[in-house]
Amino acid sequence: MEVSRIRALRGPNLWSRHTALEAIVSCVEPERSLVTLPGFEAAVRALFPAVGSLRTSRHTGPVSLAHVLESAVLALQAQAGCPVTFSRTAATVEPGVYQVVVEYSEESVGRLALELGQQLIQAALTRTGFDVDSAIAKLRELDEDERLGPSTGAIVDAAIARGIPWRRLTQGSLVQFGWGSKQRRIQAAEVDATSAVSESIAQDKDLTKKLLHAAGVPVPLGRPVADADEAWAAAQAIGLPVVVKPQDGNQGKGVTVNIVDRAHMEVAFRAAAEIGDVMVEKFLPGSDFRLLVVGSKMVAASRRDPPQVLGDGVHTVRELVDIVNSDPRRGEGHATSLTKIRFDEIAVARLAAQGLNPQSVAEKGRRILLRNNANLSTGGTATDVTDDVHPDIAAQAVTAAQMVGLHICGVDLVCETMLKPLEEQHGGIVEVNAAPGLRMHISPSYGKGRNVGEAMVNHLYGPGEDGRIPVVAVTGTNGKTTTARLIAHLFASSGLRVGMTNTDGVYVDGRQIDSGDCSGPKSARNVLMHPDVDAAVFETARGGMLREGLGFDRCQVAVVTNIGKGDHLGLNYITTVEDLAVLKRVIVQNVAPDGFAVLNAADPIVAAMASSCPGHVIYFTADRHHPIMATHRAQGHRTVYVDGDAIVAAVGSWRESIPLRDIPLTRGGSIAFQVENAMASIAAAWGAGQKWDSIRRGLASFANDADNAPGRFNVMDFRGATVIADYGHNPDAMRALVAAVDAMPAGRRSVVISGAGDRRDDDIREQTVILGDAFDDVILFEDACQRGRADGEVLTLLRQGLANAKRTHRVDEIHGEFIAIDHALERLEPGDLCLILVDQVEEALAHLAQRVTAG
Repeated sequence: MEVSRIRALRGPNLWSRHTALEAIVSCVEPERSLVTLPGFEAAVRALFPAVGSLRTSRHTGPVSLAHVLESAVLALQAQAGCPVTFSRTAATVEPGVYQVVVEYSEESVGRLALELGQQLIQAALTRTGFDVDSAIAKLRELDEDERLGPSTGAIVDAAIARGIPWRRLTQGSLVQFGWGSKQRRIQAAEVDATSAVSESIAQDKDLTKKLLHAAGVPVPLGRPVADADEAWAAAQAIGLPVVVKPQDGNQGKGVTVNIVDRAHMEVAFRAAAEIGDVMVEKFLPGSDFRLLVVGSKMVAASRRDPPQVLGDGVHTVRELVDIVNSDPRRGEGHATSLTKIRFDEIAVARLAAQGLNPQSVAEKGRRILLRNNANLSTGGTATDVTDDVHPDIAAQAVTAAQMVGLHICGVDLVCETMLKPLEEQHGGIVEVNAAPGLRMHISPSYGKGRNVGEAMVNHLYGPGEDGRIPVVAVTGTNGKTTTARLIAHLFASSGLRVGMTNTDGVYVDGRQIDSGDCSGPKSARNVLMHPDVDAAVFETARGGMLREGLGFDRCQVAVVTNIGKGDHLGLNYITTVEDLAVLKRVIVQNVAPDGFAVLNAADPIVAAMASSCPGHVIYFTADRHHPIMATHRAQGHRTVYVDGDAIVAAVGSWRESIPLRDIPLTRGGSIAFQVENAMASIAAAWGAGQKWDSIRRGLASFANDADNAPGRFNVMDFRGATVIADYGHNPDAMRALVAAVDAMPAGRRSVVISGAGDRRDDDIREQTVILGDAFDDVILFEDACQRGRADGEVLTLLRQGLANAKRTHRVDEIHGEFIAIDHALERLEPGDLCLILVDQVEEALAHLAQRVTAG
């Protein structure tokens, strides 16, 4: 068994909506059925009993090693605690070659599981050992390192529940919610609106206390100190006991409380000084409480108890700590609900204050504190007390957060109880924290967990908001780029700042920010990350969908222009028009429930995609009497069609009519394929909720020139002859172009063409079969478009297509695209027409524009 090309499908894809790895797996003859591998299945199960069923109802043929790999990779992740459920293995047209697809929750974990799955199969084949426990431990450890922490994860889960899209921007906790101009970002439990000044204030404990005191909030007395001697002097002046803490700290690091003697002060000062400048403040009696403030509300509260053990009269203190730390709920970091108790010099000093040491055996039932501060990061526990918080305490916590300027704030208090105001019990606020940990509120050690993630998402987005901007995805065989450009123009006409991707580049608010073929998911994600985008239009090509899936979770409108006889068939196991349709259908399957699929009713394969749409359907075609159109209209659904000399949008008895003469793109309706592109664009804008006045304005102002729609039927005048530049590159495009130029008056007709080498031989030949019946002269050229073909191979195929041409009487072969263009232009006479099928679009159009300008 050999595993080649591994792809990470990071968005909705050909197989499912899940993120998944897709691997190409080749099996030699004996590996294509477990029947021919006696003892193998038993060996696999002996090594990994949790591998699951290898013979399921989904397997219609023999179970191969590829199927076993699928089951193993999924089961390994599941055993490691990853929430994965989807997998599939599909046989390709090549014997013994399979596509194995397995869901992942973290990409690196999925890749490691794929490696371990191969090792498992190899061990079963060779009857050698495989340490499954070690494999699962590696996966679990990697998953804990890679996945979002509990605080960020809770916020993301709440956003998902509200249908808000999200994207992790780093391997850490920086997350974007929403798209474009409606995006918000968080860093763990910290929001983008919080200023760096507010964070700086929160980190300065002394300054924070001064501000809170000025606001009338109870705080303990204290001051910064430079060394241990000054710290002890301050402690005596303030009055013992005291607390020593870093002036700029978090998570309780370096904090020591209830200091009553000089020796303890020495240890405490060293611990705090490792973090930064040190301060001493009055120790307040009572328990340690953490209140979480989100916006203007106190949303959760916990009592935090310091790490402790109970004596049993048998075990030493160190042994008791080891026993407590063996609890599976306790881990090293923040991934588990509890953290292991630290046994360090601070713990030893705290034992000494209780007359104990690590080897002491305490009497049964004695409570032994290992620290005075109660942070969870040092092994403490949390008890939910949200329902007990007195309204005055909640109000003071909100005041503290707002005084510092924090939108999300952890307010630390020390007092006897939450049931009475602080002033009545000599309590006070000892700290405020930016980016507070949420673990103690989400899954407290004791009491009810609180959905604080929901509170944070509600702070970011108001009722009914989901952070989404209108997204239109456009796919098909021909017309994608023109349709995408026109839809973007219609959005812009209504005042929206539009992000657009296509095969020419990436555009934001009319400005090109990237060039080249940008019709894939990476470009789409970049647009959705741009803060100046109010709506997005994505040309969605087959390559990007196969390579990585979609760059968005769902779209408001999906447009499928046509499928016809397809294009690029034979690549990446997309061998038939039906295969291509299944792939193109992905955008339709991921339409929002309240969105629309815009489908070409005249293309049976496209029309059939309606059943896969979770939302609504708008059919378009020139023939309003088409059976699918008539039925759809009769059922009260939306349709767009041609009636006389106008494009009509209709639903029920309502109609909106736009004369073709007001749509320059169509040249008065004479260019049939541009009429189709206009209908698709009108339907998309309608489905996205655009107003008809702006749609009309946009149609009238869209110029189909080389600047606005390069290589899309750009018409120019050259010495009285008509020159048309287009990027058509498949048989269906040739038919559409021939129909368009036939409607244009001309004398001698010539065409300049090459062929893309990554098409099938028959597809290359068929292009010139079509052109040979419509043009007098054909100029064949060879340049950058060979794409893996040998020199002269593409030209030979194109010449073969002209063998029985009915009209062509002259064929020239030119090496070099620009030379071929110049050759064609020099032969033009007034009244002639020349169709130039460009390959290097930008460069060829620039060359052509220079020649046309020079005359």
